[in-house]
Amino acid sequence: MNQTTRHPNHPDGAPERRYQSFSEFYPFYMSEHTNPVSRRLHVIGTGLVLVALVAAIVTLNPWWLLAMPVIGYGFAWVGHFFFEKNRPATFKYPLWSLMGDFRLFFETVSGRRRF
Repeated sequence: MNQTTRHPNHPDGAPERRYQSFSEFYPFYMSEHTNPVSRRLHVIGTGLVLVALVAAIVTLNPWWLLAMPVIGYGFAWVGHFFFEKNRPATFKYPLWSLMGDFRLFFETVSGRRRF
Protein backbone atom coordinates (compact mmCIF):
# COMPACT_ATOMS: atom_id res chain seq x y z
CA MET A 1 0.00 0.00 0.00
CA ASN A 2 1.33 3.44 -0.90
CA GLN A 3 1.54 6.09 1.77
CA THR A 4 0.51 9.63 0.93
CA THR A 5 1.67 12.97 2.25
CA ARG A 6 0.77 16.51 1.33
CA HIS A 7 2.50 17.63 -1.86
CA PRO A 8 4.73 20.64 -0.98
CA ASN A 9 4.68 22.09 -4.52
CA HIS A 10 0.95 21.83 -5.15
CA PRO A 11 -0.98 24.99 -4.21
CA ASP A 12 -3.85 23.19 -2.53
CA GLY A 13 -1.63 20.58 -0.86
CA ALA A 14 -3.04 17.70 -2.91
CA PRO A 15 -1.89 14.28 -1.73
CA GLU A 16 1.41 13.04 -3.08
CA ARG A 17 2.15 9.36 -3.57
CA ARG A 18 5.14 7.78 -1.89
CA TYR A 19 7.10 6.27 -4.77
CA GLN A 20 8.11 2.64 -4.51
CA SER A 21 10.70 2.65 -7.30
CA PHE A 22 12.84 5.00 -9.34
CA SER A 23 10.83 4.17 -12.46
CA GLU A 24 7.71 5.41 -10.64
CA PHE A 25 9.56 8.46 -9.35
CA TYR A 26 11.15 9.68 -12.61
CA PRO A 27 7.92 11.00 -14.22
CA PHE A 28 7.35 13.03 -11.02
CA TYR A 29 10.97 14.22 -11.21
CA MET A 30 10.44 15.41 -14.77
CA SER A 31 7.15 17.11 -13.84
CA GLU A 32 9.15 19.17 -11.35
CA HIS A 33 11.55 20.23 -14.16
CA THR A 34 9.26 21.71 -16.80
CA ASN A 35 11.09 25.02 -17.17
CA PRO A 36 13.78 24.72 -19.89
CA VAL A 37 16.17 27.07 -18.05
CA SER A 38 15.90 24.95 -14.93
CA ARG A 39 16.60 21.76 -16.90
CA ARG A 40 19.61 23.40 -18.54
CA LEU A 41 20.94 24.51 -15.16
CA HIS A 42 20.57 20.93 -13.91
CA VAL A 43 22.43 19.54 -16.91
CA ILE A 44 25.22 22.12 -16.62
CA GLY A 45 25.53 21.56 -12.87
CA THR A 46 25.69 17.78 -13.27
CA GLY A 47 28.28 18.13 -16.03
CA LEU A 48 30.40 20.36 -13.80
CA VAL A 49 30.09 17.81 -10.98
CA LEU A 50 31.62 15.23 -13.32
CA VAL A 51 34.37 17.69 -14.26
CA ALA A 52 35.08 18.24 -10.55
CA LEU A 53 35.28 14.47 -10.02
CA VAL A 54 37.83 14.16 -12.83
CA ALA A 55 39.77 17.12 -11.39
CA ALA A 56 39.83 15.43 -7.97
CA ILE A 57 41.19 12.22 -9.49
CA VAL A 58 43.77 13.94 -11.72
CA THR A 59 45.04 16.40 -9.12
CA LEU A 60 44.51 14.16 -6.07
CA ASN A 61 43.04 17.25 -4.44
CA PRO A 62 40.11 16.33 -2.15
CA TRP A 63 38.76 19.89 -2.22
CA TRP A 64 37.24 19.07 -5.60
CA LEU A 65 35.18 16.35 -3.90
CA LEU A 66 33.86 18.88 -1.42
CA ALA A 67 33.02 21.24 -4.27
CA MET A 68 30.90 18.64 -6.07
CA PRO A 69 27.69 18.98 -4.03
CA VAL A 70 28.05 22.77 -3.88
CA ILE A 71 28.33 22.93 -7.66
CA GLY A 72 25.56 20.43 -8.38
CA TYR A 73 23.06 21.67 -5.83
CA GLY A 74 23.93 25.30 -6.53
CA PHE A 75 22.93 25.09 -10.18
CA ALA A 76 19.91 22.87 -9.49
CA TRP A 77 18.54 24.98 -6.65
CA VAL A 78 18.83 28.19 -8.67
CA GLY A 79 16.70 26.40 -11.26
CA HIS A 80 14.10 25.41 -8.71
CA PHE A 81 13.88 28.56 -6.63
CA PHE A 82 14.10 31.13 -9.44
CA PHE A 83 12.68 29.38 -12.51
CA GLU A 84 10.51 26.45 -11.43
CA LYS A 85 9.32 28.23 -8.27
CA ASN A 86 9.14 24.92 -6.46
CA ARG A 87 10.92 23.02 -3.73
CA PRO A 88 13.63 20.60 -4.91
CA ALA A 89 12.65 16.94 -4.66
CA THR A 90 16.10 16.43 -3.10
CA PHE A 91 14.61 17.39 0.26
CA LYS A 92 12.21 14.44 0.18
CA TYR A 93 13.89 11.97 -2.19
CA PRO A 94 17.65 12.62 -2.02
CA LEU A 95 18.91 9.44 -3.71
CA TRP A 96 16.22 9.29 -6.39
CA SER A 97 16.66 12.99 -7.13
CA LEU A 98 20.40 12.48 -7.60
CA MET A 99 19.66 9.54 -9.88
CA GLY A 100 17.16 11.73 -11.74
CA ASP A 101 19.78 14.45 -12.21
CA PHE A 102 22.18 11.98 -13.80
CA ARG A 103 19.49 10.37 -15.94
CA LEU A 104 18.40 13.82 -17.17
CA PHE A 105 22.05 14.66 -17.87
CA PHE A 106 22.72 11.48 -19.86
CA GLU A 107 19.42 11.70 -21.75
CA THR A 108 20.35 15.25 -22.74
CA VAL A 109 23.97 14.66 -23.77
CA SER A 110 22.98 11.52 -25.69
CA GLY A 111 20.39 13.53 -27.65
CA ARG A 112 17.37 11.64 -26.28
CA ARG A 113 16.13 14.80 -24.57
CA ARG A 114 16.34 18.35 -25.94
CA PHE A 115 18.68 20.78 -24.21
